[in-house]
Amino acid sequence: MHDTTIKSAFAVPPSDENLPPRPKEGGVETRYCEFFNDSTPPPCDITQNTTCPPTTIEKEQCMPRETDKSNHCFVVWQFDNITNKAVVKVKGCFLDTVACNDRASTCRLHNMKLPLLHCCCEGDMCNENATFPGLEAGMSALTELPPERIPASPLPTSEDDTKAVIAYTLTPLFLLFAVLVGCYLLYRKRKGSSFAELGSAEASLSRPPSAGAGMENETGGLLSQVTLCEVRARGRFGAVWRAKLGQRDVAVKVFPLQDKQSWLAEQEIYRLPRMDHPDILHYIGVDKKGDNLQAEYWLITAYHEKGSLCDYLKSHTLTWPEAWRVAASVARGLAHLHEEDGGKPAIAHRDFKSKNVLLKADMSACIADFGLALVFVAGHGCGDAHGQVGTRRYMAPEVLDGAINFTKDAFLRIDMYACALVLWEIASRCEDGNVEPTAQYRLPLEEEVGSHPGLEEIQEAVVQRKLRPHIPPQWRDHPGLSVICDTMEECWDHDAEARLSASCVLERIVAQRPHTAPAPTTPDTTPLLIHELNQNTC
Repeated sequence: MHDTTIKSAFAVPPSDENLPPRPKEGGVETRYCEFFNDSTPPPCDITQNTTCPPTTIEKEQCMPRETDKSNHCFVVWQFDNITNKAVVKVKGCFLDTVACNDRASTCRLHNMKLPLLHCCCEGDMCNENATFPGLEAGMSALTELPPERIPASPLPTSEDDTKAVIAYTLTPLFLLFAVLVGCYLLYRKRKGSSFAELGSAEASLSRPPSAGAGMENETGGLLSQVTLCEVRARGRFGAVWRAKLGQRDVAVKVFPLQDKQSWLAEQEIYRLPRMDHPDILHYIGVDKKGDNLQAEYWLITAYHEKGSLCDYLKSHTLTWPEAWRVAASVARGLAHLHEEDGGKPAIAHRDFKSKNVLLKADMSACIADFGLALVFVAGHGCGDAHGQVGTRRYMAPEVLDGAINFTKDAFLRIDMYACALVLWEIASRCEDGNVEPTAQYRLPLEEEVGSHPGLEEIQEAVVQRKLRPHIPPQWRDHPGLSVICDTMEECWDHDAEARLSASCVLERIVAQRPHTAPAPTTPDTTPLLIHELNQNTC
């Protein structure tokens, strides 16, 4: 019998936005998986020492389930095309919104230096005795086939003399061209300044966006200056750590290898002009740790102890001045994202929710997590943007129904629907709305569809039955909350074109500023934004 040790860890599978959602409640629950990593040498090699004890199987305890997610086991094999043998590289547990049994295939093939086959399964320790299913199990229309073995060419004959002369002539020219290109790239790399130059304990990153080109090579020293302290949150694209950069606290979002594209996309948003805004999470820099399968990509930002708005509301209620301040910050942040001015393009967040709103010490808020954000450059279309992305509970009716107009205004209106739900969450925890301090916090539509709804349930409730979160009558007894209620109802209108803009929402909320609202610790940009608003009545 094998010895068993229990280990808690976390792994993230390859991303696949086109997969179906996680199944409804009642599926197989996975709590433990076998853990293995071939990069860790065994304590005893049985080929060298016949007295080695029995092999120990590490039993990994999966992380607690999160909203709309479930645990699965996985195995990663590496296949050698020369020896035709496969070896296990990694085993463990991961958290995902998609069930393995609902995927078109439980395996995915990745061609790197050697083909890697990632397979997942459901149930406790289901990866313990997993056998290599063959490369065919991971092949699909989007997966490259393994390299074909090309037979040796026959010996040249006299008919090939002309081809040989041409080849011998062109080969040196191609080699010379490759050397020149290599020297030029090396010169450009050395000439460019480090992306992470720090001055006076502050990071100064002013490079213009570069469409993701070459950013994975911009590792300039932040890694050596940052000390990770504790994990504060886990999300779809990785874990968020509290860390130390010199003497101050910072947040480090660690992306695994599979989510490198999200790391590139998010930093690209932060690098756009005029993104250094009080209501947008402050960006410090990026760096890369490790290589190959162990590579990690770091995104370093300001740290806020109170955490996300969602987590804060679970254990706290808000006074009206606090609720107003959070709502005004949210509206001001969205208005800044959506505006197109001063060289900054309009940006649609596409995953706006209370989990992606962070609370500062003074109870103002800032918007974070731009991994799915979409940038609208004048004169260009939306590109190959995928329509149905984001968190199901916060998806607008047209997103759930697959009826999106791929225009800038359409995507901005989708953000405003989600904004209405966040405003409802704020109002639901406001003490001036006669909320009991001991009342339980609920997510939007949780009473209507439950805490873990499937896509079909959300579609039926929001699209077909046109359900929205319940607004208790006593909320309208408070003049400020009454305006918030009217605003959220107009923002979650089923007709997207009837929804308010972010600037209009901001104007309404600012007009309800309480006399007891605390003075902001950061410069108040409200007068500037109001001055820039359209003169239309909101």
